[in-house]
Formats: sequence, C-alpha cells, structure tokens
Amino acid sequence: MQDPFKGLNNDDDDQNNQNGDGPQGFPLPPNYATVVNPETGNMRIAKVGFSWTMFLFPPFPTIFRADWYNLLCILGVELGAAMLMVMYIPATQLAQFTATVWPFIQGIVWGTLYNIMYFKHLFNKGFVPADERSRDLLARAHYWSTPKD
Repeated sequence: MQDPFKGLNNDDDDQNNQNGDGPQGFPLPPNYATVVNPETGNMRIAKVGFSWTMFLFPPFPTIFRADWYNLLCILGVELGAAMLMVMYIPATQLAQFTATVWPFIQGIVWGTLYNIMYFKHLFNKGFVPADERSRDLLARAHYWSTPKD
C-alpha cells in the first residue's frame, strides 16, 4: 500500500515527530509500528503485541492484510493439528473437544504468534522500520534486531 497522504499536509515536513503520529501526521496508537520497503515505497502499519482479531476471528486478519504466506502456514499447522487430534483423541470425545476447547487453544496460539509472524515475513521481504519510534517499539518487543555491522 502506498502512503495515502503523500504530498498532503506538508505543513511541518516532520516525518519523525515524537508525538506518536505516523506518516504525514496520521495518528497512530502507541502500540502500532510502521514499516516501509525502501525499494518499492510500500508501507504497512500494524499492531505490535497480542492480536485480538486473530484470537476472536482466525484466520480473517491474514485475509484482510493479504498475508497469503502466513495464511497458508497457519492452515498447514491447523491441518496437521486436526490430523493428530483425529488419531489420538477418542471419537467419543473428539466432537466435544473440537467444539469447546480447541477454538480457545487456537485463539491463544494465533493471537500470540500472528503479529510477530506478519512482521518477520515483512522483514524477510525487505521492509524496515519507517521511523525511530517504530524501530524502538519493534526492538523492545523483540520483533526487530538491529543489523550487526
């Protein structure tokens, strides 16, 4: 996604302001980071930390972000887990387990892991933190490690 505010609101030209604003003055919550691909100029803004949308509605956040790689990874893990459940949980208990306990386990696992999976995949595609605030936030959450010289 290109920066939708490029060329607009250039009153102060302060890209790295410290008041929590994102690109071109777009307000960001304190737990959101902005990453950019320097080669293409594509920009992504996403939350750092637990993903409540992935906890409540898996796998829709991957679809809405067009994050097909992580969607396929998640579906592969889910398929493997379903195969193990069918093999090891008695048939009389399987329906009850998959209706009550399994969705909660899924929510905890994917809510905890999805945002870090998303950022790591973006970093592998060449994205870097767009500003110091995002870099510090990603480093504190152990999503980003500064490259060694």
